[in-house]
Amino acid sequence: MQKRNVLNSPRLFELKKRRHRAILNKIFLSFLGLLAIFILLAYFSHFDSLNINEIQIVGNKTVDAEAIKTTVKQQVAGKYLWFFPKTNILFYPKNSIRNELQDKFKRLKDINFSIKNNKVLEVSLSERVAKYTWCGADLPLVDAENQKCYFLDEDGYVFDEAPYFSGEIYFKFYGLENINTNNPLGSYFFKQNFKQLISFKDILVSIGLKPAALDITDDGDIEIFLSRGSSSTTGPKIIFKADADFQNVAENLEAALVTEPLQSKLKNKYSSLLYIDLRFGNKVYYKFQ
Repeated sequence: MQKRNVLNSPRLFELKKRRHRAILNKIFLSFLGLLAIFILLAYFSHFDSLNINEIQIVGNKTVDAEAIKTTVKQQVAGKYLWFFPKTNILFYPKNSIRNELQDKFKRLKDINFSIKNNKVLEVSLSERVAKYTWCGADLPLVDAENQKCYFLDEDGYVFDEAPYFSGEIYFKFYGLENINTNNPLGSYFFKQNFKQLISFKDILVSIGLKPAALDITDDGDIEIFLSRGSSSTTGPKIIFKADADFQNVAENLEAALVTEPLQSKLKNKYSSLLYIDLRFGNKVYYKFQ
């Protein structure tokens, strides 16, 4: 009974009240301190010496510099939390600018930023280089002028529509491997094995063949069409499985090409070659007209 009275004594109650008031005062003072810091930061963030007032674009060759600059200006317009300008050199939105530029201009590859003379934002760019073309789902019988093709870079990335080229200026890819047919831009052709395909193509060149186009069929076969020296893309073809070991396929092909009678037939009757089939393990089948 006496213990309970001590706990409920006016003096102890007053002591608790003072402690509670002290805690509230500390919270209030901390809040005021944070608010003061926030206001000071917001104030200093508007200093002209800390804000971008010019944008320079360097490194672009094909993409219009003014279009890029307009996109960057849109991304640095406005403020964070209604107080901090996005043009501030300490926290301008690099990632947002980069993502928007890459989404809008597929040709852009590397995008870097730097602040020059304290107030100039320099956007340094490199563009993708056209190495190949992707020309649709199906291989045409002739190289039609109305065929729409797109440029691919060395990684198989589709980044721009290509103008019409007659002949075999660019190695052509056909098929729907990973391609968004509604909008091919931004897609990767056969992303998981594209570099292996290119290596295989280069092996064909190194052994004296002239690959002109590649088609991945609905059956999962890869058909590489060799050049006949004309506008037709339906020359002799080399066939193998898309899921095959490309190195092993290349070795089988090289061995077959130096074995009679195929070696002599290729030398004397190349124009009548229809196909070389490498889909059946170490066995190589071929046919001439």
